[in-house]
Amino acid sequence: MQDLHAAARRCLDAADPAEKVRLTFETFARLRKGELAPDPASPAPAPIPLPGRPARPRLVSTRDLKQRGLGTPEGRVALVHAIAHLEFNAIDLAWDAVYRFRGMPDAYYADWAACANDEARHFMMLQGRLGELGHAYGDFDAHNGLWEMAEKTAHSDTARMALVPRVLEARGLDVTPGMMERLRHQKDERTVAILEVILREEVAHVAAGTRWFHWCCARDGIEPEATFAQLLNDYMNGSLRGPFNLEARREAGFSESELAWLVTL
Repeated sequence: MQDLHAAARRCLDAADPAEKVRLTFETFARLRKGELAPDPASPAPAPIPLPGRPARPRLVSTRDLKQRGLGTPEGRVALVHAIAHLEFNAIDLAWDAVYRFRGMPDAYYADWAACANDEARHFMMLQGRLGELGHAYGDFDAHNGLWEMAEKTAHSDTARMALVPRVLEARGLDVTPGMMERLRHQKDERTVAILEVILREEVAHVAAGTRWFHWCCARDGIEPEATFAQLLNDYMNGSLRGPFNLEARREAGFSESELAWLVTL
């Protein structure tokens, strides 16, 4: 049996998108077969300033990203590219959750390996759609916001579970229905169909974040909702932008009191 943490690190280090996807599928399959398991003797996790990435897309600050209207062909392609970039980042985020946080239950590692597998599949779907539209991943600039939050929360599994799946990834639950509606107006049913799959499966990913955030809080004897509010304040100045997809967030484990609080932010 081989070390799951080391396998996760290999996925993180892969720079070529096709290789990262291949390793992700292979690692998930081996975990399900029982060929991989967390090894207590595995070397301690090292800081990762940036996981393996291709030379393109060029990473810029969010304020330097060119704004394109969705009503133009270029705008629609840029949107597909932006979502593909988020899914590519999400592969690394899931594997980093496996690599970085040690001594967790087996179910934790199974959940995040499954998330990595889903994100790799999502990326492949979007990369294929980019090809149909005459483009490729890397043709547009992108930002590094998701990985920056991974770096900020590398010291705490509680903060990671709260702020990556339950804040940054949950934002996709909020904005995807509106994107789908606008794409329907543009008669882009092919992209809408892909986003429908992603939205449905991302609910389960956010739910995994909720589940393990609550587990961490129970382990440490702290109250989840107050802790979530405090972490949001500490890392994001207490602000989240609405509107919120309350139904999807409810499915993903947000309590009614949390949802009522979110809409007041």
